Amino acid sequence: MKIKEIIQQYRRDFTALMYCEFCQHEEINNRGYDDRYYHDEVIPNMECKKCGESTIKKGGIIEHVQTKYAEGFQI
Repeated sequence: MKIKEIIQQYRRDFTALMYCEFCQHEEINNRGYDDRYYHDEVIPNMECKKCGESTIKKGGIIEHVQTKYAEGFQI
């Protein structure tokens, strides 16, 4: 899954419109957290509810998404 658009963000918690890079299915993710671990480990392992694929399983490209706040910065 990939982030198509961040709909709302409060501090590091966000809601995003996600899409599957393999079948183009879109869904809302209400439990996002804007840090390196979430963007580099959690999102690439999310499985699409329609086709069941994930970026890691299928060997897709993991994109480096810029976080709103620097790592270690406390809000």
